[in-house]
Amino acid sequence: QALVSSAKWLRLHGLKRNKLSLSQILSQIGFQHRKDYVSTLGKPVASRYADGLFPQYERARDGSVYNLTAKKDLILRFVECLLGAIELYEQRMAWLTSESRQIFGVIQERCIVVVLDFGSAAPAEFDLCRDALSMLLVEQVAQIAKFNLIRAAQDLLKWQQKSTPVSEETVNSALTWLWKLEHVRAASRAHSAEALLEARSDEAVSS
Repeated sequence: QALVSSAKWLRLHGLKRNKLSLSQILSQIGFQHRKDYVSTLGKPVASRYADGLFPQYERARDGSVYNLTAKKDLILRFVECLLGAIELYEQRMAWLTSESRQIFGVIQERCIVVVLDFGSAAPAEFDLCRDALSMLLVEQVAQIAKFNLIRAAQDLLKWQQKSTPVSEETVNSALTWLWKLEHVRAASRAHSAEALLEARSDEAVSS
């Protein structure tokens, strides 16, 4: 799936875009039961001619009542569309909460620098961190424009001197560099800040 925010995804695939919100469906399967003021008569008039003629649905949010006039075929068509929308939402949620997205969210920037600060991670945790970063590189970084990796340490390490265009070769090179890193003593706050400043100094990086 494309690396887009949930807000943008909903604009493309949401219920409202597909005319499947509750108000949109109600307007297509019936009409609102109104009690309006009629200026020519000078008094409020209720549409009571519909009382008892149609099934009615009352919206809990605003108390509005709709007389339902649609035939069964139309109702079943909306049921099918809504079931499809539910399946699509479930797929999106499963995608958002899996693999690298579960840890890092969805990358939306076109150029990023990943600052690696492993803290006081034990050797086993260090490898787990590298596993997670490998997933990030393969699943998400491979879809953007440019990237770089910087490790916060007493001797700051950079994969490249500045952000580099994404390609199969550069992603594989970054993976090799990542797995050649040694497990060293935790970086201090000063080292972490230095790495962040170094990342921000790359003019191509906007965020």
